[in-house]
Amino acid sequence: MTPLDRTALAPSSHDAERLARGIRAGERTVLSRAITLIESKRADHRSSAATLMQALLKDTGKAVRVGITGAPGVGKSTLIDALGSMLSAKCRKIAVLAVDPSSRRTGGSILADKTRMARLGNDPNAFIRPSPSSGTLGGVAAKTRETMLLCEAAGYDVVLVETVGVGQSEIAVADMTDFFLVLAMPGAGDELQALKKGVVELADMIAVNKADGDNVARAKLAASQFSAALHILSSRSPHWSSPVVTCSALTGDGIEVLWSHILDHRQRLTVSGELAARRGEQQVKWMWTMLEERLFAPLRSDRALKAALPRIEADVAAGRLAPASAVEKIAEMLAA
Repeated sequence: MTPLDRTALAPSSHDAERLARGIRAGERTVLSRAITLIESKRADHRSSAATLMQALLKDTGKAVRVGITGAPGVGKSTLIDALGSMLSAKCRKIAVLAVDPSSRRTGGSILADKTRMARLGNDPNAFIRPSPSSGTLGGVAAKTRETMLLCEAAGYDVVLVETVGVGQSEIAVADMTDFFLVLAMPGAGDELQALKKGVVELADMIAVNKADGDNVARAKLAASQFSAALHILSSRSPHWSSPVVTCSALTGDGIEVLWSHILDHRQRLTVSGELAARRGEQQVKWMWTMLEERLFAPLRSDRALKAALPRIEADVAAGRLAPASAVEKIAEMLAA
């Protein structure tokens, strides 16, 4: 934890209204402190975070929320750097929430996003926040949704959520954003891999990256294969047919076209009312997810229960204790 983070968790920083004013004013240091507060697992911090989120609720919801996924090495960070820099030149404010795999030793992020997004890392219109996945489903940080709302309240009108691209992270990111972008590489077998994972069904657009130099022909071939796959799958929205584009994060080719599709998608879903309905459904899912986390918190924090669980699991595995009986025993300990 950095000195700034320690300051963020000091009691003097728990004045929710003061934090809210600083966030609305676009103060980056205050925004960082607020994010650290909502990421805290302490009960008093959790209460302060809930008060802060309620105070800022009316200031959220105006940003374009884009989820970006793809296999490791596909160029997600490089594309975000190129896209964000282009948007910054158009006077947009960009927040990048990059979910890193957690270090097993420290629990912190290990990929150092700012070093992989050289231009955005020094751009005054950009805010990059790496968040450790901390073992949450699919590598999506538990507090990414709240962080996204804080960034919106701070005036960032484009929020890009980058996932590690493994496990079930695609589903989690698709459930918290408006537009879900899947990146693929030419000639790397991504067509079949994506079909197996079901990513194509979630995609609002597929972009074949690294379409430059000798890769251009292979990128076009991969794009045609993805297009064929999309034709036999149902679209996420009746108002949108997912396009397939080629682009190069290295040269910038195709980045403008990619963004124009995102804006077109937003316009169509806004007019049809689907965007508001989708966000409402996401909020309800978010509520239930947070409730489940709260209910399971004692399993991680109660010392007696944590000590008893390995023995209970061993009894179940050995056939000495029925799973139903084990659940009853754990429930009794939780209620005690």
